[in-house]
Amino acid sequence: MPAPTPDRLSILTDTLADLTEYLRENPDPAEALALIEPLLDEYTGLPVQFADTLRALARTVQEHQTGVGAAHVSLLVAELRTAAWEQSDQHTLHYVLDELRALHQGSDDEPECGPCR
Repeated sequence: MPAPTPDRLSILTDTLADLTEYLRENPDPAEALALIEPLLDEYTGLPVQFADTLRALARTVQEHQTGVGAAHVSLLVAELRTAAWEQSDQHTLHYVLDELRALHQGSDDEPECGPCR
C-alpha cells in the first residue's frame, strides 16, 4: 500500500467539510443519516479509526525518541494515548444513529420516546 500523503489526507478533511456544509443545507433526514452511517460505524467509523491512528502515532514517536527531551516526549505520548481512549469512547455514537433512524422511520403519530418529551 502506498504511504498516505498530506495531500490525500487534506482531501479527506475537505470531504468532511463538504459533508458538514451539505448537512447545514437541511437535507432529508434519511439521506443525512445514510451519509453519516459509515462515519459512525462501531467497528470502522471515524472514532475507532482516529483512536487507532493516535495510538499508532504514540507508538511511532515513542520508538523513535532520543535521550534529549525523553521525559517530555513520554508525557506527550501519554497525552496521545489518553486522547485515543477518549476517541474510542465515542464509538457508541452508532447507537445514537440507530435510535435516530428508528425514530425517523416510525410514523408521525407514534408517541415520542421518554427522553424526547
